[in-house]
Amino acid sequence: MTQKPHVAILPSPGMGHLIPLTELAKKFALNYDLSSTFIVPSIGPPPEAQKKVLGSLPEGINYISLPPVSFDDLPGIRAETQISLTVTRSLSSIRDVLKSLVASTRLVALVLDLFGTDVIDIALELSVPSYIASLSTGMTLSLHFYLPKLDQMVSCEYRDLPEPVLLPGCGISVHGRDLPDPIQDRKDDAYKWFLHHSKRHSLAEGILLNSFVDLEPETIKALQDQEFGNLPPIYPVGPIIYSGLSIGANGHECLQWMDDQPNGSVLYISFGSGGTLSFEQLNELAMGLEISEQKFLWVVRSPDKSASASYFSAKSNTDPYSFLPKGFLDRTKGQGLVVPSWAPQIQVLSHGSTGGFLTHCGWNSTLESIVHGVPLIAWPLYAEQKTNAVLLSAGLKVALRPEVDGNGLVGREEIAKVVKGLMQGEEGATIRNRMKGLKEAAAKAVSEEGSSTKSLHELVSKWKN
Repeated sequence: MTQKPHVAILPSPGMGHLIPLTELAKKFALNYDLSSTFIVPSIGPPPEAQKKVLGSLPEGINYISLPPVSFDDLPGIRAETQISLTVTRSLSSIRDVLKSLVASTRLVALVLDLFGTDVIDIALELSVPSYIASLSTGMTLSLHFYLPKLDQMVSCEYRDLPEPVLLPGCGISVHGRDLPDPIQDRKDDAYKWFLHHSKRHSLAEGILLNSFVDLEPETIKALQDQEFGNLPPIYPVGPIIYSGLSIGANGHECLQWMDDQPNGSVLYISFGSGGTLSFEQLNELAMGLEISEQKFLWVVRSPDKSASASYFSAKSNTDPYSFLPKGFLDRTKGQGLVVPSWAPQIQVLSHGSTGGFLTHCGWNSTLESIVHGVPLIAWPLYAEQKTNAVLLSAGLKVALRPEVDGNGLVGREEIAKVVKGLMQGEEGATIRNRMKGLKEAAAKAVSEEGSSTKSLHELVSKWKN
């Protein structure tokens, strides 16, 4: 058994889960000489983006694609239920792969994300230590440990609670309507799955958290000090963000346009790989940007009835420009640039002319923003994004959050006010300073002597010994 230690990694479907786990595997390979194998379950044929990410993995990181799972028998189920069922319906294939890895490698650990906790049973069967990669905030992890208790204490829907929920160790309270989407309807299977996975967190040997001590000091201390009862060890190892050059970034028109803009003058607007707005909201955003008179770079997608409907589906073939207000592109020609569907986000956030980011508050995008010191406008859409928005605006105070009107829309005047406030106002300057501090803290956490580096080192030493 002189082979190098090997780690099996199981991402659940969705690019937001895959990317941070591939970055973690690169750290294992480059810094610790660990090899790894991705076990990739999927719903239908793999998306192009997934093929690109898996196809570009460095030497020593392999992947095995599992047979795709069909949901023809369960039309119309929520994304979170689909993800959990994709894993459970792939369990026999996962068992076969893990058995062969146990036989052919020196398998020291299995790393899986939140939706894969049912695989822990197979790991126990094969005597492989399993670890959960918590790919969101310490605050969301705190909710996972607290939810079984909350479930017993509360009988109504959480959004109907008169008082906000105080998550242990978090120091800020969250209104029930800002808790993650999957727990907003307690009769839905998505809630039952979320609760099921939350209860199983304690079965893991440890939890890797994509956050860092200086970002959420109180929460991480509470998690590590066992304030929630008997927890597995928590290893804060973040920020883990995409490190590669975005494929197709070189020469992208938006970067050439950015080169001609004044320093810190441009608001970047993107709702992530799965986020879309309704037709009405798309129009209000366009008009709000126009009347704000601030420079903007907007990644626009065709509207969709449900914000998370495009989580797995192929991108819409409809021309997103056709949904913009009449004459908008002509009127804002000198002011902004609209690009369809995609922009090289890391390159945009690290560009000198970027001065703000209107974001859906997905945790990967948020960490990328923190690493590059870009202040935020928080516009959450689905998943745990509303909870993240509370942390960013009320907790860390590095984001402005526009108010939603009685029709569930953010109106154009509100948008213009918040955009101006971030890009020009005093409040924006204060937020910019705070974000600069977080940027420095993030760099320190992953430096050679940093808290996240030490945390990862401690974990890998445990595996190697």
